[in-house]
Amino acid sequence: MSMSGARESGRRRLVVIGGDAAGMSAASQARRLKDPGELEIVAFERGHFTSYSACGIPYWVGGEVSGRDRLIARTPEEHRARGIDLRLRTEVTGIDVAGGRVRARDVDSGDESWTPYDQLVIATGARPLRPDLPGVDAPGVHGVQTLDDGEALLATLARTRGRRAVVVGAGYIGVEMAEALIRRGYEVTVVNRAEEPMSTLDPDMGRLVREAMEGMGITMVNGAEVTALPTGDDGRVRAVATRDAEFPADVVVLGIGVRPQTSLAAAAGLPLGGHGGLLTDRAMRVRGHENIWAGGDCVEVLDLVTGQERHIPLGTHANKHGQVIGTNVGGGYATFPGVVGTAVSKVCDLEIARTGLREKDARRAGLRFVTATIESTSRAGYYPGASPMTVKMLAEHRTGRLLGVQIVGREGAGKRVDIAAVALTAGMTAEQMTALDLGYAPPFSPVWDPVLVAARKATAKVREAGA
Repeated sequence: MSMSGARESGRRRLVVIGGDAAGMSAASQARRLKDPGELEIVAFERGHFTSYSACGIPYWVGGEVSGRDRLIARTPEEHRARGIDLRLRTEVTGIDVAGGRVRARDVDSGDESWTPYDQLVIATGARPLRPDLPGVDAPGVHGVQTLDDGEALLATLARTRGRRAVVVGAGYIGVEMAEALIRRGYEVTVVNRAEEPMSTLDPDMGRLVREAMEGMGITMVNGAEVTALPTGDDGRVRAVATRDAEFPADVVVLGIGVRPQTSLAAAAGLPLGGHGGLLTDRAMRVRGHENIWAGGDCVEVLDLVTGQERHIPLGTHANKHGQVIGTNVGGGYATFPGVVGTAVSKVCDLEIARTGLREKDARRAGLRFVTATIESTSRAGYYPGASPMTVKMLAEHRTGRLLGVQIVGREGAGKRVDIAAVALTAGMTAEQMTALDLGYAPPFSPVWDPVLVAARKATAKVREAGA
């Protein structure tokens, strides 16, 4: 049906680019609100899978998740059964904003065609950083962004005789993949450009992560920039080289980070922010375009702490974006207010969490602040299983407004960051946090929860600074 035909019949067409969290959440929510007689929904996905958890790939590789299908929330067949025209292995290659249409190419046949739209959702996600280095495309070098990537890595691990793995990068993906490979019996080296792993933390907290990873038998190489991935006579990767050393490798995993996948949007003249992500209003509508929406890892979002735009690629946000978009397309009303930058991860039994600002984030935003770092335990010290944790808190100079919290510890540490995430969203001060009525019993926390101990210390620092 042509666009004019759709309008004449009263049926509108929603086109979705991207079949994962944001895109299919938007399509599914729009379908809940509009039946097929009112709204036709066409979704394009260039891969083989839809609605899956990319965050779960390291746990699938490590064997904690039993198989690929456990990571798929809704299959293509399930989407189609709900009245969504889902077209797999179909890549959108162009957006004609003036003409209200998209050009799509069948990945297998190469055939191209145009599809008109009344409403368009751009959910193209993020692309993994792949440095332009000799050997980066050699067999044995893997990224882990999609289920296809996970399958390819597992196939390599199954046929590789050697047991030496090098992970390039020590962010969330890097440390999680280091754990996955340790679990599979590999000798793991992590080569990291920053001075400490987990650059989403301040270096003093990242040092705790490094010490724990080294204690697990992982070789950490920090402050090292990769210059090449040397290959053997068979063309396969054999090492990771830096300016000062060469680390033998039978398999290499790239965990350097991602950037918004917005080349289509840029070519169509849509507005991008300083981080390369699409800019939207609070309804997730692309700025300046009434009928184009965007969500997920390809957009920038409002940081509620600084008031500035940030790129934070997380599945939690992507699913919320999709719900908001689908509600609005379906005739309802919803907004996405912003984020405080909460994230949690683990490497073996070490839990790593942060929310809000790091020290360098606060300085970049022009904020003066104090810091407080405390050591406590996950449970009452006398209760069996109590484990140590370190909590660092940033509070604004004079006002005492909470700016950020970082936590590193063992069981029971990571999810405590949610206390701080709620406090940040509410705009609370460190002093106000000290009065929070948190649950207490010896199996769950000391009388003073570690987050509240940090808040007390931060409050004292604010008072000292003011005096």
